[in-house]
Amino acid sequence: MPEPVIRHPEEIEYEPQSAAEGLKKGVLIGKAQDAPNFRMRRFTLDPGETVPKHTNAVEHEQYVLEGEYVVGLREDGTDTEYEIGPGDSLLIPAGTVHWYRNTGDTQAAFICAVPNGEDEIQLVE
Repeated sequence: MPEPVIRHPEEIEYEPQSAAEGLKKGVLIGKAQDAPNFRMRRFTLDPGETVPKHTNAVEHEQYVLEGEYVVGLREDGTDTEYEIGPGDSLLIPAGTVHWYRNTGDTQAAFICAVPNGEDEIQLVE
């Protein structure tokens, strides 16, 4: 049984992600905190940067903290883009083609929760 955990912002290390320039990830709660079921991460995306079309092996639940940006989703074979901002939440089922583009002039940030386990990322042309 895991112990309760409280983490403060200064404890979180953010690492650049190879998927896109200007994309960083900080693990808020995860394996190192003995989280039994989920990982909670915070991503930031710099202005003008794009995360390419890709899929993930696991579902993603996201909550937008700051900034306004575009999220693209492939639904029933059709690519659709949505403008999202603070307070918006998203469910991206496993295997769904999706992408992000920060068209604003401020950094975007969102929380992303995923189930524990391997999350294979596949880039899509």
